[in-house]
Amino acid sequence: MHRFKVDLEWSSKESNGLDKIGRTIKNHIVKIDGKEILNISAAKSFKGDATLYNPEDLLLSSLASCHMMSYLYCCSTHKIEILSYTDHAEALLEVSDDGAGRIVQVLLHPVVVIADPSQIDLALSLHTKANELCFIANSCNFPVVHQASCSAP
Repeated sequence: MHRFKVDLEWSSKESNGLDKIGRTIKNHIVKIDGKEILNISAAKSFKGDATLYNPEDLLLSSLASCHMMSYLYCCSTHKIEILSYTDHAEALLEVSDDGAGRIVQVLLHPVVVIADPSQIDLALSLHTKANELCFIANSCNFPVVHQASCSAP
């Protein structure tokens, strides 16, 4: 069992926590021992500061990053040399009339370049195994879909 900890801090010291038109300011910080402080707000569409990370950004980043690390592990166990890995991930957020919302799907678009063209089919198939191993994907109650591509020079 592993434990992860964060400290979150919000204060009403700026304008009693309200912006110029009376909405609650959503900017806050997250501290993790030994790491840079994260400045976070709500997404712009939810009246947050668009220049800061938001929880949806961080959730999507966590999924994309965790999938990549799981995929790198899978490829290493099959002796696949990866030359590059990029992803252009998307999250779909559904908001109901009462204001509640949830992520309903994440789409990962990994683009992988490997050294050996004879391993492309195997490399593509390993995204399924990587998803099974991904700690973050295993913690989600929505589908994480992979639309992967793979090539070799």
